[in-house]
Amino acid sequence: MPVTDIATDTENLTMTVTAEFDAPIERLWEVYSDPRQLERFWGPPSWPATFRSWHHSVGGRAHYSMTGPRGEKSHGYWEFLSIEQPYRFSVLDGFTDEHGEPSSTLPSMRMDFVFESSGEGTRMVNTTVFDSLVALEQVIAMGVIEGTRQAMSQIDAVLRDLREYAQGKGTRVELLDDTHVRITRLVEGPRELVWRAHTEPDLIRQWMLGPDGWEMTECEVGLAAGDRYRTSWAPVGDTEGEPFGFEGETLLVDAPRRAVQLERMQGTDGPDVLNDLNLYEEDGATLVTVLMEFPDRETRDAILGTGMADGMEASYQRLESAVLAGQPS
Repeated sequence: MPVTDIATDTENLTMTVTAEFDAPIERLWEVYSDPRQLERFWGPPSWPATFRSWHHSVGGRAHYSMTGPRGEKSHGYWEFLSIEQPYRFSVLDGFTDEHGEPSSTLPSMRMDFVFESSGEGTRMVNTTVFDSLVALEQVIAMGVIEGTRQAMSQIDAVLRDLREYAQGKGTRVELLDDTHVRITRLVEGPRELVWRAHTEPDLIRQWMLGPDGWEMTECEVGLAAGDRYRTSWAPVGDTEGEPFGFEGETLLVDAPRRAVQLERMQGTDGPDVLNDLNLYEEDGATLVTVLMEFPDRETRDAILGTGMADGMEASYQRLESAVLAGQPS
């Protein structure tokens, strides 16, 4: 994880984030000055950002929105105060309403970004200056420290070529904290086809089977927020195991980029697990990212202990070989 330190200073009303990157200073500057790259890591994993406007000049403004897993919206802006490419820039960062008007109840703050070459990489020091102790404490209470750590944990995938970052590494599981797990898998195929493979029952039945020896017996998809869905599996032939399945509710759909579902094991009272699917395409390959949110650490460990990651890897291999290879592009 790039972040090496986050320090708050209640006397000087600052929060300072220090991070180290395995990339030259010019590359780091690129990701902070290109809204399409910036939005891939500016929001925490469960609150991805979308920049709706971008005027990268002193006095210019950028407006962005972050969308939560249940469709919640948070809006903000940057006003560029200074730009010294590729070494530093400063912005006034604040909250807005849905129309872009600055909030009268939430604080604004100055953020200074400084980039320094460090060996073969780059060190970033981001200092946020608040107007008052109340504003500093208000932002901390909103979860900015943990949110910053989680947001910055996504930047390595942005700094590197997507295939260099993920190709050949299979299904990767990252424990973000006690209740959040990020699963990533690079799939050789365009995003539109990968999205169809996740949302069309005829295609889902061909690949989402886990290890060999299982078949999908139910596949009811939810294609809009509020829809219910249900999937079931059963062993075939001499395969050992008991039939099982999941059911739940679709919370958010942003085709072909994102789908969020709340699911539980069929026939139980829970616990509910939130699955946040995101698809990002680069040069004909798609990075599949699933952010899982568990109610507690015990549930997280129990579900991961079922061999879920191995089953997902078998399914992704089948997706590439049996489904995407046979679909028109």
